[in-house]
Amino acid sequence: MIYTVTLNPSLDYVIEVDRFQTGQINRASREHLYYGGKGINVSCILHELGEESTALGFIAGYSGRMIQDGLRENGICTDFVEVKQGFTRINVKLNSEEETEINGVGPLIKEAEFEELKRKLERLKQGDTLILSGSVPSCLRVDAYEELISSLKEEVTLVIDIQKNLFQLLKYRPFLIKPNHHELAELFHTELSSEEKIIQNAKRLQDMGARNVLVSLAEQGAILLDETGTIHHAPAASGTVVNSVGAGDSMVAGFLAGYRKTNDYAYALTLGTACGGATVFQSGLASNVDIETVLAQLHWQ
Repeated sequence: MIYTVTLNPSLDYVIEVDRFQTGQINRASREHLYYGGKGINVSCILHELGEESTALGFIAGYSGRMIQDGLRENGICTDFVEVKQGFTRINVKLNSEEETEINGVGPLIKEAEFEELKRKLERLKQGDTLILSGSVPSCLRVDAYEELISSLKEEVTLVIDIQKNLFQLLKYRPFLIKPNHHELAELFHTELSSEEKIIQNAKRLQDMGARNVLVSLAEQGAILLDETGTIHHAPAASGTVVNSVGAGDSMVAGFLAGYRKTNDYAYALTLGTACGGATVFQSGLASNVDIETVLAQLHWQ
């Protein structure tokens, strides 16, 4: 079974406004309400690809229950810890000439509630995969992810898609990490002026413990340095960019689903790239039909 963890999920209220002006009354041309959070995004795309997963993390109040009920209605299994104080954050995402976001605070997670999540993870067994992604809420310790990982059995496959404190987690030999090119540059305080430098710094992460390093390059596609040392390239799909939120999560889900299906890193990278591109071309996360359309464009038979 695949498990995703979202420590700080959200309801994302996405509105589209033509020529947004500050200090004025603006009317939305379109509006959408999505269940947000990086791990939740991964679970949603896995579901589109026919892979079962269980969404873990914390929810609180009416907004948290709305996420839980909505995911279950869509066929996604959940096992959240319900937090007593506060409510799951509501984020406002404004799409106009530019993308603007206002993110809510989220609930207050107590130590006992964090320990409850740890106990859930302790039950994972050989053959299970755990995906950790997204930021740590301010009410938790900065090393919260490491504390969660330390409670896992060694046989659990680990996927990490975070930036802060990543170096400290590489000693746990994650199966996959997925920085984008900006994050990779920030990790090593350098400029990635060429493909050679991207590969060089991806190799540094591999030397520190990561088995596979997938670097997303936006309109330039993606590069994968797999655990055998082979370098794979995938071009980006062509289309109109509508919304970048969830693209990286979609890529993680596609890569994992592709590898579980074929044990082929080249196919996993192509499917991951197709999923990321398909989401970029939608106002929300991509559907299976969207993904298949982009996959065909990438000429994968």
